[in-house]
Amino acid sequence: MSKRPMKLIGTSIYTDSVAPGFCDVFEAVPRTDASDYIDQLVALLRKHRVDVAFPGIDADMYKWADHVAELKATGTKVVLNSRALISMCSDKWAFYERQRELMPTYAIPSYLDMDFDALKANCGLPFLLKPRRGFGSKGIVVVETAEQLAKIAPATKTTLMAQPIVGRDDDEFTVSAFCDGQGGYSASMALQRRLSKDGFTEKAEVVDQAEFSEAVRDLCKAFSPIGPTNFQFRKTDAGLKLLEINPRISSSTSIRAAFGYNEALMAVDMAIEQRLPVQPDIKRGRAVRYTEDFIFHDNSVHL
Repeated sequence: MSKRPMKLIGTSIYTDSVAPGFCDVFEAVPRTDASDYIDQLVALLRKHRVDVAFPGIDADMYKWADHVAELKATGTKVVLNSRALISMCSDKWAFYERQRELMPTYAIPSYLDMDFDALKANCGLPFLLKPRRGFGSKGIVVVETAEQLAKIAPATKTTLMAQPIVGRDDDEFTVSAFCDGQGGYSASMALQRRLSKDGFTEKAEVVDQAEFSEAVRDLCKAFSPIGPTNFQFRKTDAGLKLLEINPRISSSTSIRAAFGYNEALMAVDMAIEQRLPVQPDIKRGRAVRYTEDFIFHDNSVHL
């Protein structure tokens, strides 16, 4: 991978964010849903003559995908996945319907009908209610009784989809692949993970990516992702089941980089040199996330 010198421009909507401690230049930006967000982002890209830009969160990714021509007009190369895949992944039900058509093998049965008896028959008890639009495990409800379902407002039910609980919590895996946009991929890494209460990876252990290669290959053929793409799986008695595809750099990218899979540098190389990565050597080990103090002195930064 590239050894070129780099200058990192970081952004946040919070002026008191820890972000300045992890980048060379920090810029506060409006919320993604603000009317002037794109104008401010374009100005920032021009101001710093940014070569390559990455969306850091889902909200940014969806907004950038809608305005990609404006961003590219600055001369910046924007790391975005397939527009079609980004659009599908913004609505879990739309993605499920497409998955049933293209690659049903890994699909988890999903339902919009909020009738308790029907869901009990189809999903068993307990079952899950998931927001059709959301990220991580935020908003997911485990339903055990009809009374629990009845307490959910009708308007809220229209934003949800139901699924059976598949596999076990300790059989969840996150697989990142660097995809070529032609139905293939050139590098990948797999982690077995435990989630925090907020739905993000709290503990992770490197596992052999070979056992996921067939599933990732099948899904790449079906959806033709481009660049860094994250696949979330659970192991079940019926084989691997896909929880979701995140069409962006993994939120576990710092963990992956520590074990030899630096998808950010891979994406820079692809953006600047049009060069796909080769499979790196992955170190074995485990990672634990924890809270740490970052101290900003008035005259310096101290970690």
